[in-house]
Amino acid sequence: MNVGLCEMHSVICSTAVAPNLSGRRSKVRNPNQLRVKSSLLIQKQDTQLAEPLSDSVSVSRRLILLRHAKSSWANRSLRDHDRPLSKSGKEDAVRVSRKLQELGWIPELILSSDAARTKETLKIMQEQVQELVEAEVHFISSFYSIAAMDGQTAEHLQKVICRYSKDEILTVMCMGHNRGWEEAASMFSGASVELKTCNAALLETAGKSWDE
Repeated sequence: MNVGLCEMHSVICSTAVAPNLSGRRSKVRNPNQLRVKSSLLIQKQDTQLAEPLSDSVSVSRRLILLRHAKSSWANRSLRDHDRPLSKSGKEDAVRVSRKLQELGWIPELILSSDAARTKETLKIMQEQVQELVEAEVHFISSFYSIAAMDGQTAEHLQKVICRYSKDEILTVMCMGHNRGWEEAASMFSGASVELKTCNAALLETAGKSWDE
């Protein structure tokens, strides 16, 4: 995926800035933040695109970068990969699924880490929103390991998205872990982005395809 003209639609549960998947920086103006009860935070930003897009060939494409909900450390004998969600994590998974539905950001393709906490986050979200059940889902084992490697997640996400997506798919959600998801969001945007558990960055751009 090499899309150079992007804008931030909104961010669920975190602050973020306009993404740029090609390395060129987008200009962000007029940020507005709405604080809601608990840890949920939504930020909407308008952006100034660097150059005009062709209406005849470009369509809106949206990428959701979602970090898994908070996990439990109650059972210390479990491997990190196998830890389930905590009670608060389950509640946050419900909230984020409903917020995505409210905003109309329903992915047609979901690419998720195969870690237990990420799978459980998705399962709870699917129980809340029927459209998420209808999405194409792939569990990517490398999402768990790549997130622990400095500076490699963004490029890896681009490759995996291009591998599994089709031109007719307009919204993709990638579910995974820090520190990689935070680094990827920061690299795409050209600024520091914080993604706490169950934070979702909603990124929007325009292009002919995911790998143009």
